Amino acid sequence: MFGNDADLMLSIHRSHAAELQADAARDRLARSLPRRHPRGWLSRRQHAARVVDGRR
Repeated sequence: MFGNDADLMLSIHRSHAAELQADAARDRLARSLPRRHPRGWLSRRQHAARVVDGRR
């Protein structure tokens, strides 16, 4: 598959560079999206459980 060690090293380097670029793109996307606030039935349920625990 690889003619020599240089081809192998170049292939590894390119694969690693592509992974780093994908990670950077994912991080940029995550920073650009608004943060989710835990609102919904689950957060209300947890809040209610905390109120009950406080009354005991």
